[in-house]
Amino acid sequence: MPFPDALKGNPKCIFFTDFDGTITLQDSNDYITDNLGFGEARRKQLNADCLDGRSTFRDIFTEMLASISTPLPACIDTLLAHITLDPQFTTFFQWATAHGIPVIVLSSGMRPIIRALLSKLVGDEASTIEIICNEAVPRPGKTVDQPDGWTIQFHDDSGFGHDKSLAIRPYREAVQKMGADRPVLLYAGDGVSDLSAARETDLLFAKRGRDLVTYCEREGVPFTVFGDWGEILETTKKIYEGKTSVSEVAKEGAEEVKEEGAAAAQNGTTK
Repeated sequence: MPFPDALKGNPKCIFFTDFDGTITLQDSNDYITDNLGFGEARRKQLNADCLDGRSTFRDIFTEMLASISTPLPACIDTLLAHITLDPQFTTFFQWATAHGIPVIVLSSGMRPIIRALLSKLVGDEASTIEIICNEAVPRPGKTVDQPDGWTIQFHDDSGFGHDKSLAIRPYREAVQKMGADRPVLLYAGDGVSDLSAARETDLLFAKRGRDLVTYCEREGVPFTVFGDWGEILETTKKIYEGKTSVSEVAKEGAEEVKEEGAAAAQNGTTK
């Protein structure tokens, strides 16, 4: 449900989430770029350029998609055959729905792809999930089912193409006026498209071993790490039930990442 409807009933939590590589186990945009576009090596270099501030996400994503000449329906068919869902997401979504917690997908991907994948992977229940994302549109004089027939229409004019912070901010501003019983804002993500959203919620779930963890460490953003949606569900339940706080979770998350980094460094020196 869109803002401000998601605030009706004063839910204890509102959960925002990235889609590709977060709800799914693979990134659909990376997959079609690697397999139908210019390939993995160039994509990884562009991602590194974005993470280091040398390029905007909008620019690198435009270049990635421009390298794909395959018609959009064929791209979707390829993704339906190869992209899989985190098996714990459906359990999380069902629990959230039963407890009145809105789940809102904020994606830098494109609506036809996201809807097709959610419909296959989650089922009819997916139709109730709000999605804020980019669009796929025909190129001038062509249709999306022709070679080189489609392109991306970005959600906004920002350097992100879809600045996810702009979608979260109205919620943050509204809940700040509600006092101690306000909803807790949570976000889950994994990569460079999530950088703008990282500071906007009370707690960020960053996927273990991905680019977003590196960014959060560098920028001092409160976060915890996750491997799958089972871990997210366990932590969200504790927050919902008042058994822990977002500050406690963030502290534990920082300690976990620090310990993992120390262990990795020790392993490197002993090899």
